[in-house]
Amino acid sequence: MNIKDKVGQRVRELRHELQLSQEALANKAGVDRTYMTDVENGRRNISIEILEKIIGALEVSFQEFFNGKEFQK
Repeated sequence: MNIKDKVGQRVRELRHELQLSQEALANKAGVDRTYMTDVENGRRNISIEILEKIIGALEVSFQEFFNGKEFQK
């Protein structure tokens, strides 16, 4: 699994915990819904700035985001 897949899985996991639709999360993060779909499916090589917006919309810190099981060895 590559880093894009891991980020996408973590975004999806946290979005589900908040019971948000992709569209609602995309709106909170200021990105298009189709962009969010691509992120969750590991098809986007997102910038740090966009990742920061998504993590903020998910209401977690960078540390909490990267402490997910997807990033554990």
